[in-house]
Amino acid sequence: MGHLPRASGGDKRPALDWVEVPSPAVPVVAETDVVVAGGGSAGLAAAVAAARDGARTMLVERYGSLGGMATGGLVILLLTMDDGAGNQMVGGLCQQVVDRMAARGSTFYPPREEWAEPDEALVERYRRWGLVWGRGPHAVRYNVAYDPEEFRYVANELLREADVRPLLHTWVAEPVLSADQVTHLVCQNKAGREAIACKIVIDCTGDGDVFAAAGEEYEHSDCVPWLWFRMGGVAEPDKAINAAEGKFFPTLGGRFFRTPGAGRTLMPWGASDSVKRRIDATDPDELTWAELECRRLVMREVDRLREVPGFGRAYINDIAWQLGIYESRRLLGQHQLTREEEGTIFPDTVARTGNWTKYGAVYNIPLRSLLPQRVRNLLVAGRCISVDARVHHATKEIPPCMATGEAAGTAAALALQTGKSLSDIDVAELQRRLRERGAILP
Repeated sequence: MGHLPRASGGDKRPALDWVEVPSPAVPVVAETDVVVAGGGSAGLAAAVAAARDGARTMLVERYGSLGGMATGGLVILLLTMDDGAGNQMVGGLCQQVVDRMAARGSTFYPPREEWAEPDEALVERYRRWGLVWGRGPHAVRYNVAYDPEEFRYVANELLREADVRPLLHTWVAEPVLSADQVTHLVCQNKAGREAIACKIVIDCTGDGDVFAAAGEEYEHSDCVPWLWFRMGGVAEPDKAINAAEGKFFPTLGGRFFRTPGAGRTLMPWGASDSVKRRIDATDPDELTWAELECRRLVMREVDRLREVPGFGRAYINDIAWQLGIYESRRLLGQHQLTREEEGTIFPDTVARTGNWTKYGAVYNIPLRSLLPQRVRNLLVAGRCISVDARVHHATKEIPPCMATGEAAGTAAALALQTGKSLSDIDVAELQRRLRERGAILP
């Protein structure tokens, strides 16, 4: 369908018929300052940042663990934390997660002195770990490979230390609006429908479920879904990569990667044949088809891997249990960051990112790209912020999602402390707090 605006109020599926359903009052099971919808990388950062600044914070997540694509999606590469020219772009909570995982010996990334080095041997070393992408001429970049279970552990510890209240196995259903304010967030879980009374909501659902249900305008793009997977028991992964080069996986030119763990390889998008169509990731029928088709293609690839030297006794380590969805809805907020604004520094810049496939590109993300046009106590963070389709290619990645999440959580706490609306908070104070906590701003 391409990049087309859609009507506000959520995506509508055709109905065969209508049935009257009783609408009992929904019990209010909690009252808090901030509710973060979605426990992926953006939601994790938003919740921790808000709670660290003193806001009572709840985090609602539909799965049984945190991290989203960074864990359940097996996209276990932090792309990118630099600009390709040796300058770090994302710090703050994302860097704290890296430091904690590194202290446990579960990461692989180049030391700072090698960033931006064009040495071909170094570039090839890191390319084998999935840390160099895009068109050359290449140089070493600050990207990070890690173990997903260690990310989950660090995420849990960050929530515990910040005194965030998590609510797992719970779907966000809809916001309750009074004029231009969200008063409650209605959720659905095994206990039925429940409501959480709140002062500020941060939409980190990835698909913009909250802002769509609240009637905010957005753009929508379909995408090609994937399932990443890992293989274990691979004899000499480097030799296996050499043997596969140019003979298998035509999408990536024979590319799969080393990953933390002896004899283990990471098979990313392109490691298996792609599905034959783009899907609407807000359509459950299309998601169901994609899930089944992607798993079929993964198993076909596993069979084909038997022909690659080193995979004779290899086995499936794990398959991502979250479908690889990289775009759907994108907010049309108070400012839409566009490709033409590459390098532009905004007075309200609260996060920044490089581009994982392009050297030297930098996008500075203004607070206005996290704010919807109508609902006054709603923030948006992660891959559904207000950017165009080309900028989205950069901002959808895990490090910038964490950066916008941290900015949103800090902004929420500041608004609550000062009694101001999100649009009227002191941006200089917000930027000061972010810098104080390690965020990198221009």
